Amino acid sequence: MTTIRLPTAQPPGTALGAVPAAAESAGAYRATGGYADATGPEELLAHLADSGLRGRGGAGFPAAVKLRAVRDRGGSPVVVANGEEGEPGSAKDRWLLRARPHLVLDGLARAAAVTGAVRGFVYLSDPTATESVRRALAEHPPPLPVEVVETDHAYVAGEETAVVRRIDGGPALPAAKPPRPFEQGVGGAPTLVSNVETLARIALTAARPDLRRAIARHTLVTLSGGPAAPVLTEVPYGVPLRALAARYGTPDATGALMGGLFGGLVDARALDLPLEPGALTAAGTALGCGAIHFLAPGSCPVTTAADAAAHLAAESARQCGVCVSGTAAVGKALYALAAGTAAPDTADHLRRWSQGLPGRGACGLLDAAAGIAGSLLRSFPGLVRSHLAAPCPVCADAAPTAGRRRLTVAVPEVAGAPRPARVPAPPPPRSPSALSPTPTPTALPLPALKGTP
Repeated sequence: MTTIRLPTAQPPGTALGAVPAAAESAGAYRATGGYADATGPEELLAHLADSGLRGRGGAGFPAAVKLRAVRDRGGSPVVVANGEEGEPGSAKDRWLLRARPHLVLDGLARAAAVTGAVRGFVYLSDPTATESVRRALAEHPPPLPVEVVETDHAYVAGEETAVVRRIDGGPALPAAKPPRPFEQGVGGAPTLVSNVETLARIALTAARPDLRRAIARHTLVTLSGGPAAPVLTEVPYGVPLRALAARYGTPDATGALMGGLFGGLVDARALDLPLEPGALTAAGTALGCGAIHFLAPGSCPVTTAADAAAHLAAESARQCGVCVSGTAAVGKALYALAAGTAAPDTADHLRRWSQGLPGRGACGLLDAAAGIAGSLLRSFPGLVRSHLAAPCPVCADAAPTAGRRRLTVAVPEVAGAPRPARVPAPPPPRSPSALSPTPTPTALPLPALKGTP
C-alpha cells in the first residue's frame, strides 16, 4: 500500500484548510472565520461577481450569474450541494465532504441566503461523506432545512437534471432540456445545483473577502499518471501544466488526459499551456473538474484513449440510443486500435464519429467519448497511423483488462472521518465486456500547497 504523505498547515483562504489530512470540526471551522455574519448576501454576491469565480463542477459557469438567475426567478428556490463525482480521475469533491463538510455547508447556506432559497440538499454517493455531512449538520444546524440525498455512483448521476430527478424520487438520469433546473428544478421550484468546491469557495469568499480574487483563481486538482502516487492539491491559475507534471512525479510527460475525461488528450506541446480555463478552452481542451492524468514516458496514448472510452461505454445511462451505439462503437474501435486488430478504415470512422456525435445525447457522456476519439486523432496522428500498420508492443502489455480501471483514483484518507453506517457493494457493470472493467483504487497522497492565495 502506498504511504499517504501528510501536508503541512495551509494558509488562510485555501480550500484544503489548516489540516488537510484530518476531518474539521465545527469549532475548528468557526475559529477560522467560518459561519460568521460579517458578509451579507448582497455584499457576498458583489464580491463573487468581482472575483470572477467560476463553477468547479466542469462547465465553469460564472457563479454570480448562476446565483442571480435562481434569485430572479422568484418563488421558493431550492439549493443543492452536488457532491456526486462521476469523473474517474477526480477525488476533490468526496474529500471536501469528508474533511471539510462545514465549509461546504456554510457555502450552501450562503447560496441560500443570496437566492432566497427555503430548502437545501446535499447530494452524494460516498457513504463516508454521507456520515461526515450528517455529523456536521448535527454539530451546527444550518439556518434552513437541509436534507442528505444519496444516489448510486455513476458518471451521469451528477449531471444537474439527473440530480433533480433523483431528489424528486426518480432515477439519477439526465432529463431533456429545457427547462433547466434554475428555471424549474426540485419540486418544480427554481433550483441552484452547485458543485461542492464552488460552494466551498463561496464560503471562503464570505470569510475572507479581501482574498476573493485569489480564492477564485485557485483550484483543487487531482493529478495522476507516471510512477508517483496520485495527488490532490490546490494550485493557482496560470501555472504551466508542465510544471505540475514535473513537481508531482511525471517530469517527462508526453501529454495528458485533461479534465477527467471531458478535456480529451493533448500532446507534449500542450503542456506549455497555463492551467487556466480560458487558455485551455482556446487550445481545444478543458480544465473540467480539475482531474489531469499525465502520460508517462513509455506509456501509449492509444491505451489511455481505450481506457477512457471503455469507462464511458460502461457508464452510459442506456436511455439514448445514439449514446448506447455511439459510445460502444468508439470504445470498440479504440480497443481494436490498441490491440492491433483495427481495420484500415478505423481512423476514418473515429474521425466521423468525433464530428457527428457531439450534442446528440441527453448529457455530456457521448460528447466526452467523441472528444476522446477526436483528440487522439488530432494530438497523436502518427501514433494512430503506426497502430494501423502494426501492433503496438506497449499497448499489448497494457491492454484493457477485466477487473481494472487504470484511470480511477481513490479518495485521500481523512483522520477522524466517521465510519459509514453501511458500505454498499459496488454495482455490477451495466453490460459485461472487456471494455468495462471494475475499478481498483490507487492511494492518493495530499501534498502541501506552497504559497498563499
